[in-house]
Amino acid sequence: MAFFGLFSKEKKETLDKGLEKTKQSFFSKIARSIVGKSKVDSDVLDNLEEILISSDVGVETTLKIIERIEKRVSKDKVLGTNELNSVLRDEIGFLLSENNSNDNIEFDVPKYEGHPHVIMVVGVNGVGKTTTIGKLAHQFKKANKKVVLGAADTFRAAAVDQLIIWAERVGVEIVHQGMGADPAAVAFDTLQSAVSQKADVVIIDTAGRLHNKINLMNELSKIKRVMEKVIPGAPHEILLVLDGSTGQNAYEQAKQFSLATDINALAITKLDGTAKGGVVIGISDQMKIPVKYIGVGEGIEDLQVFNKTEFVDSLFS
Repeated sequence: MAFFGLFSKEKKETLDKGLEKTKQSFFSKIARSIVGKSKVDSDVLDNLEEILISSDVGVETTLKIIERIEKRVSKDKVLGTNELNSVLRDEIGFLLSENNSNDNIEFDVPKYEGHPHVIMVVGVNGVGKTTTIGKLAHQFKKANKKVVLGAADTFRAAAVDQLIIWAERVGVEIVHQGMGADPAAVAFDTLQSAVSQKADVVIIDTAGRLHNKINLMNELSKIKRVMEKVIPGAPHEILLVLDGSTGQNAYEQAKQFSLATDINALAITKLDGTAKGGVVIGISDQMKIPVKYIGVGEGIEDLQVFNKTEFVDSLFS
């Protein structure tokens, strides 16, 4: 629950802990780069550029940040190295603001008349897709939403079984037909069931295969067409799950999936186990797709709604 528009203390502590490896790596490198320097000069900026790239912020985003800091240096004439962190913090915050990363706090969905909010979840195997769906279902249920899951990743038996386990753990309904079933048929049945139950949220899992983009595109398009027959405009949200610990590989996956379907939200997982938290900044900037959720721990409560202000505060605290 949000308190007066701010993160709860518990959520903030979880976020701080989840970004600890990124912070330690990032700021220890910056500290070493400015030893013996009193002002920000070309050497400091060159070192900062290297640090940002090695922190998986990405080349294009890094160059954008460096260019902005250069303008600050030029304007202020002398920028002390003691001010570098605060300037960097400002520029990263501005960048996230420009990329439609909203300061959301709570797990919520739009209210419709007579039908639920439909989320189709995509992503390659191994990124934490099924776990993210389970944690999302838990958070929505905590927010008093009626949730129905659809096991449309029928390519792997394990994917169906894992989602059933999550549904039982969280205590939500699930529609499944087992391995080899038509994913579109599963999605169709899930939406029909959700409408009849007057559900608030439907979350549809899909297969995470990237080896053949044409097949993936055709499959996702078919699922979308079938869902629209039950609920006009569905899916309302196409959520791409990415593994933050893979760094720039996550960005490449985002590019590939954006070519296959119309991604409009991102979830970046496993940030607690990596020093590559900068990937959140780079993907947000390069893809121009809002980061909606981040995973900062293994616990069921450790999926958080992404809040750019709190993220930057934790990164620079």
